[in-house]
Amino acid sequence: MSTTEDTEHNTNSLAVFHHVTLFTPYRYVFGVSRNITFLRRVSKHTLTDVSPRMESCPEQTPLFTFGVIADIQYADIDDGFNFTRTRRRYYRSSLQLLKNAIDCWRESTVKPEFILQLGDIIDGFNKNHDTSHRALDTVLTELSSGPAEVHHVWGNHEFYNFSRSELLRSRLNSTLHSEKSVNAAPADGEVYAYSFSPVPGFTFVILDGYDVSLLGREESSDRYRDSLSLIREHNDNDDLNCPVFKGLEERYTMFNGGFSKVQLDWLDSVLSSCDEKQDRVTVVCHLPVHPDSTTPICLAWNYDELLAVLRSHRCVVCFMAGHDHEGGYHKDEDTGTHHLTLEGVIETPPDSNAFATVSVYEDRMELRGYGRVRDRVFLFPWRPQEQHDECNDRFTD
Repeated sequence: MSTTEDTEHNTNSLAVFHHVTLFTPYRYVFGVSRNITFLRRVSKHTLTDVSPRMESCPEQTPLFTFGVIADIQYADIDDGFNFTRTRRRYYRSSLQLLKNAIDCWRESTVKPEFILQLGDIIDGFNKNHDTSHRALDTVLTELSSGPAEVHHVWGNHEFYNFSRSELLRSRLNSTLHSEKSVNAAPADGEVYAYSFSPVPGFTFVILDGYDVSLLGREESSDRYRDSLSLIREHNDNDDLNCPVFKGLEERYTMFNGGFSKVQLDWLDSVLSSCDEKQDRVTVVCHLPVHPDSTTPICLAWNYDELLAVLRSHRCVVCFMAGHDHEGGYHKDEDTGTHHLTLEGVIETPPDSNAFATVSVYEDRMELRGYGRVRDRVFLFPWRPQEQHDECNDRFTD
């Protein structure tokens, strides 16, 4: 997890860093596990499971709010562990944590405009038990009781349970069910990517992190063979879910994926239009794309190409991802873009929570975290034509 701290975050948080080394032999079954040396950030607030609270400007009402939750991975089975047995997974209890989030959003004074579900909505173990459809119905029923429509992102566990063609026809294809007008990526290649604007001046872009992948593609297809050729250039293990331990090369595993040229070109076009309109853009994907916002084993294959597109546009203010259950954060100092990796519900104890509500203002987004998700303030890059907001002063050093 990234140890980079954003200066916009409230200064009450006291961080202690512990050096942890995992020596257990690595093998991946379902979900992301790691056998690496990493720096783990421990906040004093996580010890009591209380997120620090920022003070918003009392006279300001947000333009809109939205909810965000990641890696629910529900399955009606007993608790388990990641394969290295270093982190417990609460498969059955994840549904209650989702209910907690829905209750919070339903009872909030300012109702969210929408909810972002960042992928891995049910766990791959459902496929083994022939319960994929039942588990998905259970989770979607809970989500449908919420106060706003849900925009679904696809992660690796979606593809463990369903084929790409099944997902495109399912309730997890938000382009078929959104009440808002969406701008979908070209249908060629069955790319699940689209953009929408909840209010004028703000655009959200949903990306398909498994557009280039071994998951969800027929083994006889050219796309599968091309993906296999790519991963074999970097990973010579018999089990492609087992990474090579060579820094950033660890990302070349079967549970990750990448972005095709078609999708990258489409994204570039969307961001160019947003530049012209001076929209603020948040890009959303299951896979993180900044190396300092996660660990190498969770990165998208061609994260560098995606980053190059983001950095060529001034409109992108935030990139949100899941996949890494421990979460992470990094601010790209070259562009001011905030890269957030949200903590996963699946590895959150039943007496805690893992979700957030984001309030959007003209000059910033305030993320109010619950349980082990910490509060953050994401200031937007300042534009010369804009008036400086005095409220910013309380969020900066």
